[in-house]
Amino acid sequence: MRQTVPAAVPGIVFLSGGQTDEQATARLDALNRRGPQPWQLSFSFGRALQGPVLRARAGDAENIGIAQAALLHRAELNSAARGGSYHPEMDSFGLGR
Repeated sequence: MRQTVPAAVPGIVFLSGGQTDEQATARLDALNRRGPQPWQLSFSFGRALQGPVLRARAGDAENIGIAQAALLHRAELNSAARGGSYHPEMDSFGLGR
């Protein structure tokens, strides 16, 4: 990409569709571990962020708190992956909580 994408481009966002939540986070982490890039690298995390939330909520209003916690957890993991500091063991929901 360095040969074809100008460094002046502020960021490159890949689609996360077709990947599991964990795959998308791990792959984003791998991209960002390759060292400093001239652009911000991320995924369009619609599916990878919404999937765990929808599964946690399961259409039941009583699960809203659980769904919110799932969203926060996945957002924290993807934030770590954006900085290249994600580790798969962080994916265990509730670990250290």
